[in-house]
Amino acid sequence: MINKDEILEALKKVFDPELGRSIVELGMVRDLHISDAGAVTFTLALTIPGCPMKTQMERDARMAVMTLPGITDVKITFGAMTEDEKKAIFAKGKPELPKLNKFNQVQKVIAVLSGKGGVGKSSVTAMLACELARSGKKVGILDADITGPSIPRLFGLPPGGLRGSDQGILPAVTSLGIKVVSINLMIPNEDAAVIWRGPMISGTIQQFWRDVLWGKLDVLLVDLPPGTSDAALTVMQTIPVNGVVLVSTPQELAGMVVRKADSMLKQLKMPVMAAVENMSYFVCPDCGKQHEIYGPSHIDALAKSVETDVTVRLPIDPDLAGLADTGKIETYSSVEISELIKKVGM
Repeated sequence: MINKDEILEALKKVFDPELGRSIVELGMVRDLHISDAGAVTFTLALTIPGCPMKTQMERDARMAVMTLPGITDVKITFGAMTEDEKKAIFAKGKPELPKLNKFNQVQKVIAVLSGKGGVGKSSVTAMLACELARSGKKVGILDADITGPSIPRLFGLPPGGLRGSDQGILPAVTSLGIKVVSINLMIPNEDAAVIWRGPMISGTIQQFWRDVLWGKLDVLLVDLPPGTSDAALTVMQTIPVNGVVLVSTPQELAGMVVRKADSMLKQLKMPVMAAVENMSYFVCPDCGKQHEIYGPSHIDALAKSVETDVTVRLPIDPDLAGLADTGKIETYSSVEISELIKKVGM
């Protein structure tokens, strides 16, 4: 039979998105009860009754408890903290971020985010890494897309390629010297599904940051999955991200979802370094004319919305697609990405 201590231990993996601290550490979990039938009930005391992140915390808390054996149901009600309790919490400030392996020195961390799937976050991450490496920078990629990783395939890295040592996890290294860590480098078959709940995904991302032997890096790029939940929040709250590159496509639908991601960044006070409009146009190989296959560009409106002056439009390029599919993206060069790097000072 599961006891209260085991439930509280599971709930320690659930964080308040705004404070970046465990809901257990914050004293938000109250009136915890377990029935003989395995039903768990408790109250989640919020810092403010109308907390915009309460649905996220409720979902994460329910998922964390439901992973425990013998739990049949989880019912969560909301309460509110007293003024004295809130003062005590905010007086402590935020906790220290997880410390890097003592052998690591990472100068800058840049996250690549969209909120929308299929816009090319991974290819943009890979192109950024390649151009940075060609310019002489020491670069790493942390593939935070745990359930849908694609970075290893782009670089032609085989599955099961990570090895451990007494000092930590050894990353895979590409021909340009880019260090890569991805869940697809830890499983024997790249087609195997990773069917994990939020707490396990968050824990793995933190391990990639904390336990990998990155060594000396000028830039660590973090390739994020779509959405604004577990993976994105874990990266923004437990890794010292310096800025974000937002990726979209010309369709207004994609722009709308990207603005949702930006809304999260604004709540977390995370700066947007640049806005990238991928698949913005196609250049006819016969006449050289640009065709806006997915409609007119919305990059200027998007940049204004996310409050950045740096924008770039990337073309649809069949050569890039072919090289990406065959693991040869390091042979591709992008003038547009090189210009972006210069503008933001990576």
